[in-house]
Amino acid sequence: MTLRIAVVGAGLMGRRHAEALHHLGDARVVSVTDAYAPAAEKLAAELDAPSFADADTALDAVEVDAVYVCVPPFAHGPAELAALTRGKPLFVEKPVGLGLEVAERIAALVEDTGVVTGTGYHWRSLETTDRAKELLSEAPPLLANGYWLDKRPPAPWWARTDRSGGQVVEQLTHVLDAARYLLGEAVEVYAAGVRRAHDAAAQEHGDIDDATAATVRFASGAVTTLAATSVLAAKHRAALHTVSRGLVLELSEDGLTVFKGPSRTDHTPAESPRITVNREFLEAVRGERESTRAPYREALRTHRLACAIAESARTGHPVRLGQDA
Repeated sequence: MTLRIAVVGAGLMGRRHAEALHHLGDARVVSVTDAYAPAAEKLAAELDAPSFADADTALDAVEVDAVYVCVPPFAHGPAELAALTRGKPLFVEKPVGLGLEVAERIAALVEDTGVVTGTGYHWRSLETTDRAKELLSEAPPLLANGYWLDKRPPAPWWARTDRSGGQVVEQLTHVLDAARYLLGEAVEVYAAGVRRAHDAAAQEHGDIDDATAATVRFASGAVTTLAATSVLAAKHRAALHTVSRGLVLELSEDGLTVFKGPSRTDHTPAESPRITVNREFLEAVRGERESTRAPYREALRTHRLACAIAESARTGHPVRLGQDA
């Protein structure tokens, strides 16, 4: 069964998912939507599909089996609502919103409609992440250290807090999701941020922090430190390291390294998680699996944690997360 897919968002992530779907071969993009017409038209022409300016028009014009929403943080909401009000399975790229208001509203509608959902937290799709989870079930983690040390992406909206939410919300969120998956739910965060450039010229290039450091306490008792920066010339590290009695794990998108005493074992994924996360969503849409590994409700919980860290860094005060987080 070849699934018909509507892609909303013709930027980098929309293109990546279109390429992954083409690679899998059992889905076809039948419409491309973007508020910026040249982007929609370019990607649509490459895929031999029509282009549209808004999701409602696209979904009324072309029958689809599922909708991919691959828009920047500030643009979430309308496309998800268009899909859900039509009962369409929904894949949403991370983060699922700028703040919490839109994401909470979408999550409630997802629960009401009961549609299949998937999100772009592809680290969960790694067999190496599952291996880490198995090891940690035998040796519960006491400490974790997470990192996203990188360059600044070129998209003009990325460096603006009112468009991206900041680096913690837009990038470090992958590490936060992995931490939740492996350590459980967070209960309290404390964060601090620093920004050195405050002149008018720098303001034109954005207002996000140059670096953020955070401490997170989990319900399990584990404590985690997190570090993020976008001032480098290239990506240096994006990873989560855990420490248990007699066990250290280093997990990234590229693989897992296991340290037990003096021994070291390296595990490499058999498939790119960017492919696997799409495969699993399509399988769930076809009813071949009960759910994806990162449904919308899980993405929302990770987003709550990211927003709590951003709030703490902004206010200088600890933030507690609710029992349902």
